[in-house]
Amino acid sequence: MRLYGQQSGGSIGMSHGQMEPYSHDREYQARILPGVSRTFALTIPVLPKKLADVVATAYLLCRIADTIEDDPSLEHEWKTEFHQRFLAVIEGEEDAEAFAVALTPRLSDQVLPDERNLVRNTARVVRVLRGFSTGEQQAVTRCLVVMCSGMPKFQRNKSLMGLRDLEELGAYCCVVAGVVGELLAELFCMHCPDLLKHRRKLRRLAVSFGLGLQMTNILKDTWEDRRRGTCWLPQVLFSGRGSQLKRLEKFHSTDDFQAGLKSLIGVTHRHLRNALEFTCMIPMREAGIRRFCLWTLGLAIMTLKKLYRNPYFTSGDEVKVSRRTVKATILASNLNTASNRRLRWLFSWASRGLPISQAQTATVMCRAGRPHGVGVDRSLRSNLRSGGSAPDSRAVMAAAMRSPS
Repeated sequence: MRLYGQQSGGSIGMSHGQMEPYSHDREYQARILPGVSRTFALTIPVLPKKLADVVATAYLLCRIADTIEDDPSLEHEWKTEFHQRFLAVIEGEEDAEAFAVALTPRLSDQVLPDERNLVRNTARVVRVLRGFSTGEQQAVTRCLVVMCSGMPKFQRNKSLMGLRDLEELGAYCCVVAGVVGELLAELFCMHCPDLLKHRRKLRRLAVSFGLGLQMTNILKDTWEDRRRGTCWLPQVLFSGRGSQLKRLEKFHSTDDFQAGLKSLIGVTHRHLRNALEFTCMIPMREAGIRRFCLWTLGLAIMTLKKLYRNPYFTSGDEVKVSRRTVKATILASNLNTASNRRLRWLFSWASRGLPISQAQTATVMCRAGRPHGVGVDRSLRSNLRSGGSAPDSRAVMAAAMRSPS
C-alpha cells in the first residue's frame, strides 16, 4: 500500500460536535485498514455504517498502541513516554501532530510500512474519533488506557521460557484482546439498546471471545514469535518446564509438546464456543453485527482445525486458512445468520474432532484479568505519567475495568 500524506488542520483537543471529521480522514482509514489487518478489513465493512466507523477507528488506535509496544528497537523508557503521550492525545491533552512527528523517526525498520504510515497519520484517526458520541469516545479511551497500562508488564518481561500458567496467559490475553472484546460489547449495546438487559453476560462472553481469537493467533504465530524472542505458551501445559519451551526446535516433536498443544487447542475451542453464544445473543435483525462476529469466529475455528491437523508445523504459513476456505466460511455464515439453531449445528460440524476443555478452565482464565465493567481509574494514567513501573495485570484490570452493571 502506498504511503499517504499527513493531513493537518484543527485542534485535536476540541470538544465533541465542534467540528465534523473530514471525509478524507475516513477515506484514509478505509485505505490503511487492509494494510494493518486483512481480517478486520474484511469483517468491519459488514457492520452498520456508523458502528463500522467507530470500530475501525478503535482498531486503528489500538494498532498505534501495539506498534509502540511491539517495536523491538524502541527502548522501554521511550515506549513508556510515547504511551503516556498517546493517551494524552486521546484525552485531548496533547496535539496529535506533535506526537506523530516525535514518534515516527524513532520507529525502527522492523516496523511495517503501513504501521509507520498509520503512526504518522495519528491526527487523522483522532479527528474521526472526535466525531463520535461522548459515550463512544469514552469507551474507546478506557480500552486504550487498559492496553497501554497492561501490555508493558508482559511485553517487557517476555522470553523464550513461556508464561507460567493459564492464569497468566489469561491475564495477558485480557489486556491485549479481552478488553477489545468488551469494548465491542459496549459499542454493540450503544447501537442496539435491546442488548442492555443482557449487558453483564454479553461482556463476560465478549472477553472470552477476545481470548479465543488471541489464543488462536498465539498458536498460529508460535514460530514467528519465537524468532522475535518471545513465547506466549503456558509452561504448565508443557510438563511445567520453561526450559523445554526454550528448546522448541527439538521439544515440539515430543509427546509432551503434542499433549500440551492439544490441551491449549481445547481451551481455545472452549473460548470460541463462548464466542458463538455471544453471537447468538445479538438480535436477528442486526444481521451486520452477527456476520461480523460469525466471519471472525469462523476463520478462527478453521485455523484451529488446521493447527490440530498439523501439530508439527514450523511456520504460520503451514496453518494459514486458504482463500477458498475464507469464501466458504463467509458463505456458510451468511446462509445461517438468521437461525441460532442452525449456527450451533454449523459450529459443531465445523469443529468436529477438536478437543474442548471444561468450561471452568475458560472462566478461570477470564477471571485472572478481572474483566468486569469499563470504568477508568485515573491512577493508571498517573502511574504512566510519573514513569512508574507497569502495574500488575490483575490490578490494571480490576482498577481500569470497574463500572456498575
